[in-house]
Amino acid sequence: MTVPEFTSHTPLRIGTRRSPLALAQAEMAAAAIRDAYGLAQEAVVLVPMLSSGDKIQDRPLAEIGGKALWTKELERALIEDEIDIAVHSMKDVETVRSPLFVLSAMLPRADVRDRLIGVASIDALPLHAKIGTSSPRRAAQLKALRPDLVTVPIRGNVATRMAQVEAGEFDATLLAAAGLDRLGQTDIGASLPLETMLPAAAQGAIGIDHLAERTELALFLKAVNHEATFLAVMAERAFLEALEGNCHSPVAAHATCGEDTILLRGEILAEDGSERHSGALEYSMDDRDGPARLAADLLGQSSDRLRHLFTP
Repeated sequence: MTVPEFTSHTPLRIGTRRSPLALAQAEMAAAAIRDAYGLAQEAVVLVPMLSSGDKIQDRPLAEIGGKALWTKELERALIEDEIDIAVHSMKDVETVRSPLFVLSAMLPRADVRDRLIGVASIDALPLHAKIGTSSPRRAAQLKALRPDLVTVPIRGNVATRMAQVEAGEFDATLLAAAGLDRLGQTDIGASLPLETMLPAAAQGAIGIDHLAERTELALFLKAVNHEATFLAVMAERAFLEALEGNCHSPVAAHATCGEDTILLRGEILAEDGSERHSGALEYSMDDRDGPARLAADLLGQSSDRLRHLFTP
């Protein structure tokens, strides 16, 4: 198998959502590929697409199909040979995917933390403050910290959400630090420590996938894969898979790689924040059962009510 060659006549076609953040992330992937192979600008092109998640803005994603809404148009385009590879925010990629597709590379991970927009800290929020978030994880974590807070669904891109807070529709909202940084908004919001709010699994990571049958692309993408990010994110996704949760299940996870071990932290919560279980496990990189053991440990500490949010 040889590494494919891409030129202005036969460029590498990168599928991406049309949102400003998705386009910025796709361009990061394109730049990494150009740099790795010394390709000309026109040898790598973006193919922007409008996803169902972008079209439907009046309801939380969990109510209308979840993460699949971000990826299904790109997957269709891969199948129909409209694009060669697709670039995703890994946080938006379904945990269990069709064997037709394979993730072959991830770029170096960015800041995994959440940022609070509107106030300087959670403690600074007024009593019964209204927080805009459509994330079950963020809503549950906020309520675990401040049971008085009211969480209300919010949709739209980064600029739209920030404008809603500025207009007083919400007292605050939460956004991923990585997304803000990639949009040049490095000075916006207050970053929350991981001890306060453990992030969503795969937050801050950009993944590249393609059709599994195109094995030449797997070889090609090795040049831009950041191994530590890839291993950490796959550990977090394995933790989610072991929990058997869905889009309504409040869960957080974060992994870091040592020399030959992975340290995985996980957290599961009741939707109203009234129950919260956290834990950590360090295990060998060749131990594929580590994430499942941490998931089983947290579920074992949980009430029947909380377990039912995860295991069917």
